[in-house]
Amino acid sequence: MRTQKALMIWVALVVGVAVPAEAEETEGVALTIYNQNFGVVREKRTVDLREKVGTIRFTGVAAQIDGTSVQFKSLTHPGTTVLEQNYEYDLVSADKLLHKHIDRSIAVLTKDGSRYKGTLLSFDPAQLVLRQDGNVVMIQRGDNVKDIQLGDLPNGLITKPTLVWKLATKKTGRHLVEVAYQTAGIGWHADYNAVLNEKDTALDLAGWVTIENHSGATYEDARLKLIAGDVRRVQPPMQRYRRDMMAAEAAPGFEEKAFFEYHLYTLGRETTVADNQTKQVELLKAANVPVKKVFFYDGAPQYGFYGGLVSDPGYASEQSNSKVNVILELTNSKRNHMGMALPKGKVRLYKRDEADGALEFIGEDEIDHTPKDETIRLHIGDAFDIVGERKRTDYKVDTSRHVITESFEIRLRNHKEAPVEVLVKETLYRWSNWEITEASDKHEKYDANTAHFRVKVDNDSERVIRYTVRYTW
Repeated sequence: MRTQKALMIWVALVVGVAVPAEAEETEGVALTIYNQNFGVVREKRTVDLREKVGTIRFTGVAAQIDGTSVQFKSLTHPGTTVLEQNYEYDLVSADKLLHKHIDRSIAVLTKDGSRYKGTLLSFDPAQLVLRQDGNVVMIQRGDNVKDIQLGDLPNGLITKPTLVWKLATKKTGRHLVEVAYQTAGIGWHADYNAVLNEKDTALDLAGWVTIENHSGATYEDARLKLIAGDVRRVQPPMQRYRRDMMAAEAAPGFEEKAFFEYHLYTLGRETTVADNQTKQVELLKAANVPVKKVFFYDGAPQYGFYGGLVSDPGYASEQSNSKVNVILELTNSKRNHMGMALPKGKVRLYKRDEADGALEFIGEDEIDHTPKDETIRLHIGDAFDIVGERKRTDYKVDTSRHVITESFEIRLRNHKEAPVEVLVKETLYRWSNWEITEASDKHEKYDANTAHFRVKVDNDSERVIRYTVRYTW
């Protein structure tokens, strides 16, 4: 068998065929971050097990670790088992050091040059109480204390969060172990910057991932993954106290793929995520993405149908909304140079001033998690030169016949130098059974309680839409 294997390797070398090598486990850190302010850390590290039943300390874990989520595995000897696990997080601080030195000797230097040495009896934020030469001395803290000299670090205090295991193994010596755990205090979100072209018909889109790490640990040269989606987590009870889309070739970016019912973004290179650091990494680029600009008018956006008959004549009779929204629509498809599942985030829009070439901010909106081939609608502001007006012109109710008729007049004034098309939304909010009996313009039933009018308004002119709706119950 050994001769046959050697012969296969020799043949492979002669004919240039690659021989698959066995994967070798090595030390390193892998970090998966969720957009819900938590992450999963997987670290491989070599430890020394000197006894068949003994204790090891695994330092440098996240300060916000969920101790109940820790998983341990020896890759050298999978039969190694954990008998006990402790998470030690009593980190060194000034007050903890003082607390550990009660009934022990300390020295205190004050700003006037006085030096006190004695046994620490007690302390609080305002003062230190010492016994010195048989007398009790009270020393004011704050700016008055310049230096406090203590002895050795007492037992039970540590400088880094530490996992401590009591292990049982049949193989002593060096083990490569894999540790995985969840930690809070780390999250990410996506931000998008888009530049609209001169004719408002296309844009260039760049997406960035912003990672914020306040977990209490630094992850050196980590293999980074991001999860986008709404992952269900059981919440603990409340405490009473306490171009085409691609990354630059010189720096491999994120590769996206579906993962279970979410989407996974894997960075093509290692990166360091330091504690208390905000890091940005490019997610995508897309050039010349077609967009459609839509002017949208809803004269009574605050009113809707909530399931009951509304016969009150004063309902929705007050002054109408005059703002006409500016909406940009684009489709997240490969045909439009996109097609990647987009994590939720803020989209900022810019447009170049042709006079000096400067990019000027024109609005922003937020998108939810968006699969490929879905339409994105961005409300980036309100039109300055297009004004809407809505008023009710008639209202009649016949309770004996169970009929309400209501008439409206919608005026759209275009002060621009070019004609525009406006999409007008009308919510039929009095009852679910309705019919538009008269209308000056063509309309479509958008859903159970909404009608849309799509009209053209010439430059420097006014367009009037009139309609009557009949409710029966």
